[in-house]
Amino acid sequence: MVLSALVPLTKGTADTRNRRGSILPYKENACPDEGIFFVSESIGMARKSMQKKEKQIPKKPLRFWWFSSRPHLPFVIVAFSAVTIAEVISSGLPYFFGKIVDTATSSAFDLVWFWVIGYIVALGVMYVSYRTSGFFGMRYVTGTHMSGYNALFAYLARQSHGYFSNRFAGSVANKISHAAHGAEQFTDDLLWNFYPKVIYFVVSGILIFASSTLVGIIYVTLIVGILVLNYFFVRHRKPYVVNHAEEHSKLRGVTVDVITNIAAVQQFARYTKELFRIGNQVEKNRVADIKQWRLEEFALLANNIIIMVALSIMMVVMATLLQEHKVTLGDFVIVLTLMFGMIGTLTFIGHSMGRFIRVYGEIEEGLDEILVPHDIVDFPKAKPLNVARGEIAFKEVGFAYGTRSVFKDFELLIPGGQRVGLVGPSGSGKTTFVSLLLRQQDVHEGEVQIDEQNIRKVTLDSLREAVAIVPQEPALFHRSIRENIAYGKPDATDEEVKEAAKRAQAHEFIVELPEGYDTLVGERGVKLSGGQRQRVAIARAILKNAPILVLDEATSSLDSESEAAIQKALQELMRGKTVIAIAHRLSTIKAMDRIIVLENGKIAEDGNHEKLVEAGGTYARLWNHQAGGFLQEEDE
Repeated sequence: MVLSALVPLTKGTADTRNRRGSILPYKENACPDEGIFFVSESIGMARKSMQKKEKQIPKKPLRFWWFSSRPHLPFVIVAFSAVTIAEVISSGLPYFFGKIVDTATSSAFDLVWFWVIGYIVALGVMYVSYRTSGFFGMRYVTGTHMSGYNALFAYLARQSHGYFSNRFAGSVANKISHAAHGAEQFTDDLLWNFYPKVIYFVVSGILIFASSTLVGIIYVTLIVGILVLNYFFVRHRKPYVVNHAEEHSKLRGVTVDVITNIAAVQQFARYTKELFRIGNQVEKNRVADIKQWRLEEFALLANNIIIMVALSIMMVVMATLLQEHKVTLGDFVIVLTLMFGMIGTLTFIGHSMGRFIRVYGEIEEGLDEILVPHDIVDFPKAKPLNVARGEIAFKEVGFAYGTRSVFKDFELLIPGGQRVGLVGPSGSGKTTFVSLLLRQQDVHEGEVQIDEQNIRKVTLDSLREAVAIVPQEPALFHRSIRENIAYGKPDATDEEVKEAAKRAQAHEFIVELPEGYDTLVGERGVKLSGGQRQRVAIARAILKNAPILVLDEATSSLDSESEAAIQKALQELMRGKTVIAIAHRLSTIKAMDRIIVLENGKIAEDGNHEKLVEAGGTYARLWNHQAGGFLQEEDE
């Protein structure tokens, strides 16, 4: 499953791009075949890492970055080695200029040619090293994003139903993108921005000290002062950056929520109201952005002043030393060239550190939201569920939502192969019953068993593989009808998919669609009618062929003619399975082996249709008072 597309790499600053060179653009030149191979290769490495470390994903941004980078260590080593060679040469080029000037002024032209040729060779080695860093670095950078994204999504997918119920889907997706893209940006900046700057400062310092110790001391003082000043600004800016990331996530969440429900917006003519709501969040996002950005501009202003003063002093000192013949003209050229080269670098130290803290804040905000401890986890040493009969037992089960108790000492035994209908008024516990069976919630007391196995002590995947569910609101992906049906059995053949569709009375409408089984259904199946979506969901359950079947108003969206056909298909589907059918339309469970009436979390009545009608209790009252066999009530 893919939650969203990979976020494109953000280009570096102009300074960073120049250091990479302009001969080969950074990412666009990777060939398609190589990219496919890389994805396959890197996913394999990432998957091995995630299988071992999924529950140990670091929550600190820098540790998360290393966690995402580690699977790609061979590319890291080559890329950094190549950058080291390239940047040492790049930073040392002014030395060649100085030597050329000194030898030229002394009329030693043989040495002039030596230094000219040396400069050309160094330039060639530098460009080869940069391109090497590009080819290996692109695997490292994109691999970091992929490993981080896959690990976070794997963790997110294990969150409980309650986690997703309390959050905007768009906001959650945005937080994954923030964290994964932030780790990628760290890698990009470290490899082609921060690390090269460190090398540049070290090499420049060595060359400046070689020319003049006094100027070297001024240079070191300048670097230390700039770093200390910008560290102060970065520390002060961090909370504003985190707040901006939070407001940005809220904006995306609100926007996705409105787009998802755009039909309701149009039907109720609430365009203006929603526009105002989004505009209000846009303004909050803008204000938060200005607050964090303002500090960066103050840092750049302070940098400009310090740099202007320090470099002016360095130039005056070097000019004085040249006049006094204490340094050569070549030394003067070396220092002067380095000074002009470092103006942009020193000015944007604040910008680079500001970008670092902004990315740091985005990662931190994303990880805090994604890496919430799982509510439902596999029991230590959990074993796969082994289903032979499909017997379901609730033993002294207790469960509550906060202070509202749903079940207390609840007891129920459903023999394997029995078909059971669950009915009752809103809040009686029907939906909670199914939620506990699927371990979307965990019981607070007692236990739920399948074939005498406590479901808390079996793996979640094996439990849910043993249960097929047809929900009241079918969950369809924006994929083809074929893929949606085959979701119940990923390795199903085309013939099996079509057979399942025929048994679900879906084949006829599918083949009439423009693309047939390859028709994309739209987000949440919006291109299909309610009845068509329901039949696709039933075909999916038929194909899954699990020993336990849950029907949550499986025919509620169908017209009478379609319902009659589906009921026949369901009878075949239910044969030999343990079936639990939640029903509002009581006519749909009339033929069940057993009907259980829940009231206030207790079993009020238990028996078949005829027995319960004759008893004249709650079921009989519901049967007699519903219109057309349909019980009106709100969802739990």
